[in-house]
Amino acid sequence: MADIPRADESLTTQVQQHGFRWLKFPEALENQFRDEHRASSHRLVRLSVWVAILTSTGFLLIDNMVIKAVNGTPNLIRFGVQFPVLAVCLLATSRRFYLRWYEPAIIAGLPIFGLGTVFMTTYAQQEHMPLVGARLLLVTFFCYFMVGLRFRTALACNVLVFAFLVATTALGMIPIEMGSYLAFALICANIIGSVGAYALEHASRTAFIERRSLEEMAARDGLTRLLNRQTFEYRARNLWRTATTLQRPIAVLMIDVDYFKRYNDHYGHQAGDECLRKIATAVREAIAPSQEELVARYGGEELIALLVDRSATDVANIARNIVEHVTGQGILHQASMVGPMVSVSVGATMPTADADLPFNALVNVADQALYTAKHQGRNRSIVVDPQEASGNLNLSPGDGPSRPESRAVRQAAGNVTALEGTAAV
Repeated sequence: MADIPRADESLTTQVQQHGFRWLKFPEALENQFRDEHRASSHRLVRLSVWVAILTSTGFLLIDNMVIKAVNGTPNLIRFGVQFPVLAVCLLATSRRFYLRWYEPAIIAGLPIFGLGTVFMTTYAQQEHMPLVGARLLLVTFFCYFMVGLRFRTALACNVLVFAFLVATTALGMIPIEMGSYLAFALICANIIGSVGAYALEHASRTAFIERRSLEEMAARDGLTRLLNRQTFEYRARNLWRTATTLQRPIAVLMIDVDYFKRYNDHYGHQAGDECLRKIATAVREAIAPSQEELVARYGGEELIALLVDRSATDVANIARNIVEHVTGQGILHQASMVGPMVSVSVGATMPTADADLPFNALVNVADQALYTAKHQGRNRSIVVDPQEASGNLNLSPGDGPSRPESRAVRQAAGNVTALEGTAAV
């Protein structure tokens, strides 16, 4: 099977083939991974914040019973800084705030919590400094593995905590020997934690890509690598509901290969498969679909596209460009009744923003326009206003596309927008 050019590959396929560096996907895929990662980590991070609250309470009791600080500053730091930080982070784990506020809260809260631990170390008696300072190791591992942060963010938070420790040592707040010891221990903890966190996130990202790849394999037509019909109809109806609710412009294009049965009979089915792959690539290049727009193999040699936020002029130009791109492939078709090269016919429709039409009705109108393009000689595109055609078409929601050409479509093709591709000679 010939490869589809890179421009026609999904982001998932490109990442799977070429890998990803520094735990980073292309932007659209990265956003999807982050959303999935946040959602899957919700229970863990909520439990982790509760664990932090319980362990901090435990250290509070131990410090007051065993270490017995010489002043009340450590307790002031706990009750004035650390416990409020944990309370805010716990609130941010509630379902109401989690997706929007948890990550900013924990990114801001962890360095503040670590800074509080460093300051508590400076107020501990010298013989107790290793006991208090060792809690920085817990902060380090907690940051890497317990709060649902990605590797880069966790590393940045821990670098800030390490910088606080170095600064307080340089200012003489912690004896140089003790500060050096704690700094070395913190470096070792960060090396171990960062390697482990990197490996875990790399495995998580690899699993994410593999899942996406399997989903795309199930969603795409095996020959053309366009969406298959089942996936198209499911996504199209969701996109249609959203677009009509928000009154976003939407258009449907139906594309059919001219005399394709004759091509198969003349050149053989393997050549026909290769022809369809080239046409699918040409159609995608002519449309240049955005991330949310859909292009699919609708059945046999028929393709369909659903476009959003395009002007009427854009749709007309795209329909014409599809015809020209396919002819420009220069695929020989000696059995064609149109010309020496493979060509396509395109039917398109674009309702006004306030039109109240079901999705099936719009597909029906586009299919009627396609039939009209074929009736008028093929190798051309016709754009039809569905309001012009609606009076004479059966637009009930349950109806699928029908082939007989209606008088309204003929009139719309002539009066609204009739765009003819240059016929091959």
